[in-house]
Amino acid sequence: AGDLSGFAHGNALLRHAGLHLAEASSGKWKGQIVLSKRGRSRLRRYLFLTTMSLVINNPEFKALHSNNVKVKKIKKMKSIMKLCGKLARVLVGIARNGSAYKPEMVFPLEQLAA
Repeated sequence: AGDLSGFAHGNALLRHAGLHLAEASSGKWKGQIVLSKRGRSRLRRYLFLTTMSLVINNPEFKALHSNNVKVKKIKKMKSIMKLCGKLARVLVGIARNGSAYKPEMVFPLEQLAA
């Protein structure tokens, strides 16, 4: 992917990796919404593996994953893909700002207050 500061937003990195959502539909028929996979497969793989490692080792991502699965009732793999998006946004934000990783930036304000 090169220099991540060149991306305007983390979603642009997801699109580059082929992790954005695509729907197959025609007329009144609506198909399933799936990952497009029209992008860099290695980048997709490394984002996924990094997210898996963060869910296992990082307390912030572990808490987000368990909240997604237990409270929001999201399936485990869908939660991992959602966290891939969060990781992409965090990485692009770090690259654009030139700052270090701050755990408090991962959590939304509502969860910090609780």
